[in-house]
Amino acid sequence: MHILRYKMTPITKNRLLTIISVLLFFSTLTFAWEDNPKIGELFKDANIKGTFVLYDVTNDTFIGYNKHRANTRYIPASTFKIANSLIGLATGAVKSIDEVLPYKGPDKPFIPAWAHDMGLRKAIALSNVPIYQELARRIGLKRMHKGLITLNYGNQEVGEGIDKFWLNGPLKISALEQTKFLTKLVGSRLPLPKGIQKSVREIVLLEQGKEWKLYGKTGWQNAPNEGIGWWVGWVEKEGRFYVFALNIDINKPADATERTKLGKASLKLLGLID
Repeated sequence: MHILRYKMTPITKNRLLTIISVLLFFSTLTFAWEDNPKIGELFKDANIKGTFVLYDVTNDTFIGYNKHRANTRYIPASTFKIANSLIGLATGAVKSIDEVLPYKGPDKPFIPAWAHDMGLRKAIALSNVPIYQELARRIGLKRMHKGLITLNYGNQEVGEGIDKFWLNGPLKISALEQTKFLTKLVGSRLPLPKGIQKSVREIVLLEQGKEWKLYGKTGWQNAPNEGIGWWVGWVEKEGRFYVFALNIDINKPADATERTKLGKASLKLLGLID
């Protein structure tokens, strides 16, 4: 009995990977999507190009504006601090969200408050880039790449620069993928210890009302210049969760404020926050 053995050539492998990528991409287009014209009006009135997507976890439905852009990948910028925190804790690069990391950035950083040693709890609130770059260096390329695969985060590409791949690329993620990733974090369904997921959820709590809590993280690729602005997170209301992701084109510094402004306006329009 002869067993037929077929050796896959590099070209064949590349074609196979391309086919798989295409199939995975189109599989993301089959989700239940409800386009909300009123959210679209918010963007148009603000003269901002972007997308907003909200995932209703209980009903397994997406509501939003600009479905095509919601499927388009962009550099995550500081929204990656959520994943960076998870990977840092999971690998032991940092023992807890309060372990102090040394500041090794410039003497006069983009935000003066960055120039201090601090733990992740404070660093994520300040969106402290140098502190999270130090965390990434402690994690290292090999463990970081493995972490991205574990989290199924965007295109999972690290490249060769351990402390800039989420700022300059090659890492990219779509708004839709952001909501899928955060939905697993909200439900403690990531393949990481539940205690780690709980700690990271804790440090991204932004504000709360009588019946709701708002969690989130902003990002600005290429700050303070033109780039892509992000705001991702979720609302916990009456025992239910609503995960969202917004990204916009930032053409001038003043556009950066539109990230949370448009995001909150969309959440209010949907009746999720006051």
